[in-house]
Order: sequence, then C-alpha cells, then structure tokens
Amino acid sequence: MGKNRKIEVDGRTITVVANDAQDYISLTDIAKYKTDDSSAVIGNWMRNRNTLEFLGIWESLYNPDFKPLEFEGFKKQAGLNAFTLSPQKWVNTTNAMGIVVKSGRYGGTYAHKDTAIEQMEILTSDLNQKRLKGDKG
Repeated sequence: MGKNRKIEVDGRTITVVANDAQDYISLTDIAKYKTDDSSAVIGNWMRNRNTLEFLGIWESLYNPDFKPLEFEGFKKQAGLNAFTLSPQKWVNTTNAMGIVVKSGRYGGTYAHKDTAIEQMEILTSDLNQKRLKGDKG
C-alpha cells in the first residue's frame, strides 16, 4: 500500500491509501461514524447477505484470482444468526482484492473505493435519518 492521504466527509477525517494505482478507503474510519467499536460495525456489515453479494459480484468482475466456490459457501450462510465473517477471513478464504486488512499502529480495514462508497451510502443514510429526526449525529 502506498502513502496515506486524508479526506473530509461530514466533518470527519477518513484515510485513503493508493494500492496498485487504485484508491482504498478506510472502512475503519467510516465505521467510527457509528461507534468506537469499528470492528463490530464492519463485522456486521460483512455478514449481511446484500453486502456479500455486492462483494462477490465486484470480485468476480475485477479479480481473476477470486475463488467463487468459497464465496458461495459464505453466501449460503449470510444472514444466519450464527454466521460471522471478518474482513481477514474473507480475504484469506476467497483471495479477495477489494478489501485489504493492515495490521499495526496505522492498520485497519480498507476497501476499494467502489466497496467503500457502498459502505458510506449505508452509513450516510443513517446519518441523514438522524438529521431528519432532529438527533445530533
């Protein structure tokens, strides 16, 4: 991954890194809109059937090394109460390239801009609902 840069969204700072000339946006930073426990937000997002279908289609289109059979196994379990899926497990099992997990001090979960925008739309929708209700976001 390349050098980090920052963008501002609704007054929040979100990290963007370049990887193979593509922008990867920090899902960890986006998830902090909901709670300080960003890994729980990302985990819940990852176990959602619609999210998995989106990720699988994206990987099928852009990643020749994607493992569709492993994806099908996750897809069958998506939405079940006992189903959990971490970004690291997704990447390791399916050979996904749309999500990158970095360890260490400046680590986090990063997603290709297409995938991250999908996540932002979900969270932005929630922020807009709060504004419509008059809640502070």
